[in-house]
Amino acid sequence: MENLRIIAAVRSSEELNLAVKSKVEIIFMLAPNIASLKEQADSVHKAGKKLFIHLDLAEGIGKDEYGILFAKEQGADGIISTRTNIIKLAKKAGMFTVQRFFIVDSHSIDTTIESLKSSKPDMIEIMPGIIPKVIKRLKKDLDMPIVAGGLIETPDEIKEAISCGAKAISIGKREFWG
Repeated sequence: MENLRIIAAVRSSEELNLAVKSKVEIIFMLAPNIASLKEQADSVHKAGKKLFIHLDLAEGIGKDEYGILFAKEQGADGIISTRTNIIKLAKKAGMFTVQRFFIVDSHSIDTTIESLKSSKPDMIEIMPGIIPKVIKRLKKDLDMPIVAGGLIETPDEIKEAISCGAKAISIGKREFWG
């Protein structure tokens, strides 16, 4: 598993501290807040890692151009969002963007592809991450890295997602952070 790329998906300061000490290079902060973002970004950068914040779930940070600029000024390296308009604004601000999609049926795959034609994020995250057929189809139809996240619980599921074309795995299970 040492060659697989793992992204720590964290929700608390405790998890963030563990991720900072781990071998992961990228941390997805899924519950950022305005009061602690600068301190958390500084901690992540001091460890030589990148911090992406889920702007849709951020507390106290606007879900608009000014919220994105604020997050960037506080040290966020990238933005995660399900919203096409947020991805476009973050790209305009020069931030790395990850657009998250929930795949529930074949129609949602088509909707995902159409949304991506408009937003053009740097990377997409599909959830749940244990859907090899969807990873293969998106990899074939799109020219961008795919992160698989959600419901991944075993080394075999990680390997399967990677072998189907996922570039990285976003995972909250600490034992996989190395």
